[in-house]
Amino acid sequence: MSGDAAAIARARPCLGCIALALGIVAAVVASFAYLAVDWKQLFGAESIRLMAKFVAEFFPPDVSSAFLAKATWGPFAGTLALALHTTGVLGRLYAESLENAPRAPEQALRDAGSGRVAAFAYATLPLVVAQAIAYALYRLEMNIRMAAVLGFVGAGGLGQLLYFHLSIFQQQQAATLLIAMFVLVFAVDSLSAFVRARLLPAHA
Repeated sequence: MSGDAAAIARARPCLGCIALALGIVAAVVASFAYLAVDWKQLFGAESIRLMAKFVAEFFPPDVSSAFLAKATWGPFAGTLALALHTTGVLGRLYAESLENAPRAPEQALRDAGSGRVAAFAYATLPLVVAQAIAYALYRLEMNIRMAAVLGFVGAGGLGQLLYFHLSIFQQQQAATLLIAMFVLVFAVDSLSAFVRARLLPAHA
């Protein structure tokens, strides 16, 4: 009977979730009503033509060797600007990983006569190395995305290049930079997944 009651309780809708969703929908509708958007003009033939013309200006992206070299080098400036902050964050994450690692394997090696460095290298380090690499790659990916955003306020990197080319209506160059941002984030994320998949079975 208790199992049936639990199943019924789980099947009941979450009234709080429904209320929250309805509140968000009401807020969105109210915001559009407050703005008094002219939907007929927004989705009129002329507006659609202008939007299509704006999107078409981004193609084809600028793939000249000179600009690709600039787009390849701009990311490091912004990313390195965040390196000091990242170093502190990674230090804290690594320390917590080491504190939470099981002590039994290292202690077993110490009891068998191993030195402290060897016991750490062969017992504790293999338990946290996959997580440490994942943290480092994750922070690198974050730095790339943060550098893109901070570049709009003059912090350098791809974001500053993107803001510059958009501001002077060089849409093809802006398209190249947007693609570069996507490729960088995708590459780092794929590298992180590949490294973790290779390391975790070895230390499982």
